[in-house]
Amino acid sequence: MRFDAAAQTRKSCRPDYFTRLFYRMNWDQLDWAALDRLRTGFLAGNAASSGPYWQSPSDLASYDLTFAERIGWKWDALLRELTLRNWSPPAGTTLLDWGCGSGVAGRRVLSAFGPARFNALHVWDHSEHARTFAATRARETFPSLPVAASTSEPAPDSLPAYTLVISHVLNELPPDARAQLLALVARAAAVIWIEPGTHADSRALASVRDQLRDGPHRIVAPCTHRETCPLFQAVNDRDWCHFFAPPPVGIQNSPDWVRWSHRAGLDLRSQAYSCLVLDRSDHSTLNSQLSTEHARVLGRPEVFKPYARFLACDASGLHWLELPKRLAPALVKRLDKNPPVPLYALAHDGHRVTAMTPLVSDAASPEDAPHTDA
Repeated sequence: MRFDAAAQTRKSCRPDYFTRLFYRMNWDQLDWAALDRLRTGFLAGNAASSGPYWQSPSDLASYDLTFAERIGWKWDALLRELTLRNWSPPAGTTLLDWGCGSGVAGRRVLSAFGPARFNALHVWDHSEHARTFAATRARETFPSLPVAASTSEPAPDSLPAYTLVISHVLNELPPDARAQLLALVARAAAVIWIEPGTHADSRALASVRDQLRDGPHRIVAPCTHRETCPLFQAVNDRDWCHFFAPPPVGIQNSPDWVRWSHRAGLDLRSQAYSCLVLDRSDHSTLNSQLSTEHARVLGRPEVFKPYARFLACDASGLHWLELPKRLAPALVKRLDKNPPVPLYALAHDGHRVTAMTPLVSDAASPEDAPHTDA
């Protein structure tokens, strides 16, 4: 069975349409033509070149079950780190999901920190279909939380204190839209931002980070310092700041997910992402600060029999380092299969690690912490 997009657009004016669509959307009813069109646009980098690419409610319902859910795994990974570090957005703010699409980012944040943390959820997107879908989906999932769909792009001075959520938008923005978004970022009480983990997208987000580093915000993630991002030194042109999110347990054994991943040309084993999390020091919930002596490991460590090799970033720059197995055998084993949150107290001579201790206790692995986004 396939959706008739034109018929659905006519029906979407009926107030119960979105709610019924959520409940009956399943893998057998996916609008594959819409998913193929969206995927082609995303790969070409021109999905938004001719205006909003959401043509019908079925576009969003199909996307929400597939592409958006995969993006949700990236959000789960970042939000897990933040909660393990005892960080949370300032209490009593409005959660603003900017460029919301199907609303998966806002819902993941609400699931991680609880709807009671926020006064309300505002969703905004150029597409009316997207605004309606995201708002309806949020009301369905969090019935006690006030939800509003903004019909015009929010202005920084038009909102009370807000936590800004941004997901997978940077490569779609012309210069004027990017400037408007950064004005919103500058006024936010906190910002949680995820982009794809490609070389280009990661470095674009790092450029935004450098634009903001002298502002009022503190960098919560990924950086352990406020120095200029070392990615932009010529010697580091090939490197980028990215991480990998694991899928939920069992996804690779799901015939539906396997079929979709083959058609979409995507690897389900891990999802690369880049991120930027900001807050204001007067609103911070962190019990301890990262030190300039601390480091973050980027990308995926390479583990060999006698040592592990990885790229580490600290206040002094980027370093390709080797961790001898004899120095930390248990940690080297973890780096191969189930690495901890990649923040470390790290000592090295520029080539070899002399001491390395994880900074974040994570006794429960990601697989032990299932996500709920009903």
